[in-house]
Parts: sequence; structure tokens; C-alpha cells
Amino acid sequence: MRLLTFSTQENLSPRAGLRQGQQILDLAAHGFPARMKALLAEHSALGRVRALGEAWKQNPSKFPVLEEKDITYLPPIPDADKFLCVGKNYRTHLEELRRNDLLTETPQEPTAFVKLNSCLSGHGARVARPEGVVRLDYEPELVFVIGRRALGAGKADALDHVVGVTILNDLTDRDLQKREVASGSRFWTGKNIPGFGPLGPEIVTMDEIRDPYDLWMTCSVNGEQRMRVNTRDQIWKLPDILEHFSRFIPIEPGDMFSTGAPGGVAVGKPDAAALFLKPGDVVECGIEGIATLRTTIVAP
Repeated sequence: MRLLTFSTQENLSPRAGLRQGQQILDLAAHGFPARMKALLAEHSALGRVRALGEAWKQNPSKFPVLEEKDITYLPPIPDADKFLCVGKNYRTHLEELRRNDLLTETPQEPTAFVKLNSCLSGHGARVARPEGVVRLDYEPELVFVIGRRALGAGKADALDHVVGVTILNDLTDRDLQKREVASGSRFWTGKNIPGFGPLGPEIVTMDEIRDPYDLWMTCSVNGEQRMRVNTRDQIWKLPDILEHFSRFIPIEPGDMFSTGAPGGVAVGKPDAAALFLKPGDVVECGIEGIATLRTTIVAP
């Protein structure tokens, strides 16, 4: 299934939808919670959404739908209680960070920073590059969305807690990041500027993901491919991540884990100055063959 959060010109309130092709069902119109986080938390709701989707396929004329061109994509979960971004999690990316003084030590266990809801934007968003930011970088990341509460989760059943995946473009001000690394800060202001969290376009449920550790994460800018790295290059896999972070803290439906940037970001390349994002650039981050998240960089 493809689950999204959207709004329309007539109704600006975020609400959950089910997409098939270029059409969307408003799930609230069929008795489901309007907010994605509440939908995921409701027992048996996803099974009923799946049944609704099958009925829609069988009798499409019986269901009033919205056309994709008439909606605005919002972050699939715009109000997560916890959105944890695991850092330094691709071997190829670690080398890039070391070469640019953005890594002081190699972590011995999963580490993460918090991505604030206030920085999130949806598929198709126009994201302003603030005045003074000149080294704006792209980072396509695989995100796991939690669908069932996890506390003290073990590695063996970790994926049973996951409802699906989505994509984060973890936009980063590299100059601010470098200053924060040097100062020892772990907040990462340079990754939490408003708009610097394009997320989406939707949640792809796990039944559509054959193997989350054989996916190609890609990034192109203005149609030119900049990156293509397989998720098998991750150091800490989702079972390691969920076991680590759920030891003492309950991970709830709607919480998310972003699993790190692959190698191939602009800062890691010899011609980095020419590759950093500027107004007018169209960035597409994707899970190859599955989903693509599009963002346009604009002037402030």
C-alpha cells in the first residue's frame, strides 16, 4: 500500500490518504482517523485500509477520489513523537566525513540526532536556502516507520514493528555542521533549519519491500545522477537500531528512524563547490524502482 498525508486548497488540514496510481482516497471519509499517526496506532486499522483498497480496485466507480494533481503532499507523518536520524551509518560516507573534518570518532554503537517536526516538508516542496548558506548538501536516506509499539525489542522480531519505509532528504548546511562538530554539539542545527527535512512522498508498506537491505538509494540534481548506493552498505541495520533505542524508551506507532546518508554527497567530492545546492536546483532522492522524493531549492 501507499499511504500519504495530504491537504487540498479547499481543506488545508493534514489528513491520511491511500494512493493507487494517480488517485487518492481520503481515509477520513471512510471512517478512519484523519491523522496518520493515529491511523497507525489504531488496532487493525491497516487491515481495514487494505480491504478498502481492494474494494476500490474491484469497483473504482463507487469511490469518490481526489486526483494527485489536486493535492499537496505533506510529510507522511508531520507530527511524530520521535524522529531519530542515525548518523555515520554508511561505510562510504564515513570516509567522506573523515576527509572533511566532520567526523571526530567512529561510533561503536548506533548514534542518532533528533529531526524536528518544524523542519519537515513534503514531496514537491520548494525549500528556501537561507541567506549566508553556501554549502547546502543533499543526503538521501531510507526511513523506517514504526507501526507497532517497541520496548525492549529484540533483533529477531525488529521488522515486525515496522509498517513501511519512506525517504528523507536530510538537507545539511555543511559550514554550520562543521562548526558544531568542532564545538562538540550534538543538536545539529545545520540539519534542522525550517524546510531542511523533505520527507515522503508516502509510506510504502513492507509487503512491497522485498529486502530493505538490498535497495538502491539514489540522488539526482537537475536530472544528473549524483549518487547510487545500496543499503547493504549500512553498518547498523534496523534490528540493531531498534534494539539499541528501545532498551529503555518506548518506540511508538508513527515514530521514525532515518538510517543515515550513503556515500556520494557533494562535500565528499573533489568538485564539491560546484555541486552544492543553489536556488533553482531540483533534487530527486529515491529508492530505485519504488519511490522518488522531489524538492526544489529556491531563494529566501
